[in-house]
Amino acid sequence: MLTSAMPGAMRATLGQLGHGLLLTLAMTGLAFTGALVLGVLLAVCRISPVPPLRALGTAYVTVFRNVPLLVLLVLSVFGLPDVGLLFSLFLTVTATMALYWAAFICEVLRAGIRTVPLGQAEAARALGLTSGQCIRQVILPQALRSMVQPLASVFIALALSTSLAAAVGVAELTGQTEFATLRYDNPLTGFAASTVVYVLITLSIGLLAGRVERRVAVRR
Repeated sequence: MLTSAMPGAMRATLGQLGHGLLLTLAMTGLAFTGALVLGVLLAVCRISPVPPLRALGTAYVTVFRNVPLLVLLVLSVFGLPDVGLLFSLFLTVTATMALYWAAFICEVLRAGIRTVPLGQAEAARALGLTSGQCIRQVILPQALRSMVQPLASVFIALALSTSLAAAVGVAELTGQTEFATLRYDNPLTGFAASTVVYVLITLSIGLLAGRVERRVAVRR
């Protein structure tokens, strides 16, 4: 009887995992995009000649890099409704992850910018470029070559950290795996499948980063 029931249970388990995978991919893509945009703004603040902006960027990075992501997720999911801010669970978790990982992307960008010789910026200013033009047209294009792999590492860490969303009730890949395990009492199949999926996600990001890095190197 158990043998005849297994195929149906496995199909149902895989269906749940497929739904969780879509949620994981959506969360990863949106959170990384948000973190990248905010990380660029923070990096600009960190290298700005304006002291208040530098202080703001430093304070943000210091706070978010020294708080566990799970703590931030719990605070956001259970704390925001208490102060009257109601958002969907998916939006709350995705935005929190974007805010958290923006601090790490900021530091990657800042480290990459430091690889550009100071004379490049001085030459750009001597040509009459503003600070914004200097960053956009001279510094960032050159710094990009040293940022690809570190950004890919952050991307991979972000993708894997989406599993923490299961702890606050989001039915992403890990959450669906837990549900399937409880329902069908078949943890081996569910967690083995989710492990393979996470490995495929991280390998895909690594391959994509390699292609981007080679493309940037050709343009050098």
